[in-house]
Amino acid sequence: MNTNESVLEQIHSPADLKAMSDEQLIRLCGELRSYLVTHVTETGGHLASNLGVVELTVALHQVFDTPSDHLIFDVGHQCYVHKLLTGRRDRFDTIRTPGGLSGFTKRSESPYDPFGAGHSSTSVSAALGFAAADRISGKDAFTVAIMGDGAFTGGLVHEALNNIDRELPLVIVLNENEMSISPTRGHFADHLAKLRRSPRYHKTKKATRRFIKKIPLVGEGLFRCVRGVKQATKNFFFKSNYFEDMGLYYLGPVDGNDFVAVRDMLREARSERQATILHIKTVKGKGYTPAETSPNEYHGILPGNKPVAYNFSAEVGRLLCERAKADSRLCAITAAMAEGCGISDFAVRYPDRFFDVGIAEEHALVFAAGLAAEGMHPVFTVYSTFLQRGYDNLIHDIALQDLPVTVCIDRAGLAAGDGPTHHGIFDVAFLGQIPGITLWAPADFDSLARALNDSLDSEHPACIRYPNAAPSPADTTFPYGEYPFRRDRENLSGSDLVIVTYGRIYDEAVKARNLLSEENITCTIVLLEQLLPISAPANALVKLLTDISAPILVLEEGIKAGGLGMLLREALPEFGCTDPLAIAAIEDPFTASEKGRSLRATMDIDAEAICQKARRLIGKA
Repeated sequence: MNTNESVLEQIHSPADLKAMSDEQLIRLCGELRSYLVTHVTETGGHLASNLGVVELTVALHQVFDTPSDHLIFDVGHQCYVHKLLTGRRDRFDTIRTPGGLSGFTKRSESPYDPFGAGHSSTSVSAALGFAAADRISGKDAFTVAIMGDGAFTGGLVHEALNNIDRELPLVIVLNENEMSISPTRGHFADHLAKLRRSPRYHKTKKATRRFIKKIPLVGEGLFRCVRGVKQATKNFFFKSNYFEDMGLYYLGPVDGNDFVAVRDMLREARSERQATILHIKTVKGKGYTPAETSPNEYHGILPGNKPVAYNFSAEVGRLLCERAKADSRLCAITAAMAEGCGISDFAVRYPDRFFDVGIAEEHALVFAAGLAAEGMHPVFTVYSTFLQRGYDNLIHDIALQDLPVTVCIDRAGLAAGDGPTHHGIFDVAFLGQIPGITLWAPADFDSLARALNDSLDSEHPACIRYPNAAPSPADTTFPYGEYPFRRDRENLSGSDLVIVTYGRIYDEAVKARNLLSEENITCTIVLLEQLLPISAPANALVKLLTDISAPILVLEEGIKAGGLGMLLREALPEFGCTDPLAIAAIEDPFTASEKGRSLRATMDIDAEAICQKARRLIGKA
């Protein structure tokens, strides 16, 4: 290889790493780090987490034979280096854009992505499935799960660890960069970790194991006895190790930003050919001072590293802090998303009433139910996509017992950057099937405040959904009507069409109305701010539409199946409304975004698609 040119430019596949010297590989790590800082600060995306795993990712691809061996990244947001090493560098500028590379691992994107993800704590379960399948089919392959310590707070990880067969060629890399999971440390423990990294140590250990096992008749039993004595002695001095107690082979901890140390430990883990935990410690944001200093701020950044605008999330945090002054029973809960959900200030001002339960949405909901049952006013702030994990708990623990839990559903709607794993488009449909839940969709900060106060004053379950954005200026075009719905015309007589909508998608309805007006088609928009129970908006709509006869188009930035349009189509005739009703909603929620088109256009819910549906509905297509 040419030693004068960039090492990164010589990498076209992981095979190119095999013949490189340690010097070249260490130089490659530096180039990758510089590349990430330059490009991700421009394109946006997950920066700090990827900077932390540069050495680990290079070492993984040098030690293992991908894609025959499987690398499964938990969440997948730390896979940028992996993409750069697996033939996707020429498309890296397209990451998180329509038709471009995904910001996560994606099976359809590359054979080097064996398992897609976007949510946390799935890697060990998936890796166990791959390893078991390989054993059944006779494949000689390794499976490696790469998991951050944050993922370790998710219960799914522990369910998977409890089911691991220790004889499987499975390596679990536990990357600790924030939360301490280490055994008690000291000078001897440091020495032991250094000893474990020594090739001589592992060579002697293997030779001893082979020697003892070959002793006729008693070898296997003697080996188990020696191993038991060793473990008991170590536990006496250094406390028990969670992983070894579960029967897993444990290596580490090791400096995860020391390439040679990580590479050597991965080689050792590979040579064991059994279920192994490799515990590494990395610095999140490594090599880029702003990200090292403020890793949370650089976890995910906007294109051009623009600051996040004041939005619904921030306003929710402000409103909760204000309410907490007078309401001593108000508690705020988050599942490792205090910053993203806007309640970091609440955590500082009311620490005794703030609970970050880690990546454990199911627990968060049942915990909230317990708080409510004992008289508190719990508010759980969660992304729409992550609330999906708690569906059973919403039904079984909250709705069934009619407990006054308030769920603030952040990131409602399409997620242009993160894509299908993070679309918040299922919540209306699945909440609509649960009896007793009130669902609000505030259009601006005033209606958000009303929804939050109404929910906290209620003795029943309530949810409030809102986008990751500021209110649209288009809300000034809805001056008529009273909460919980508004409209843009006081007198509906003479309307050719009525568009019923909710959430941020109403700005597309406004664009469509203006386009239709150029064709002399009169369109009235009704903006709902309370969606469930369906009887409330249905009654309001029936009263509103009593004196007119106009087709209705329900517009949603959510799935069509089971969504509000479907619920209204079923309910409205029962209230005497027989006007035709059409639905513009997302019919294929897993549709890939298309290059050069907005996500709404791809999903057929942009202004032009609305106009086309409107023309057909009123017979002017």
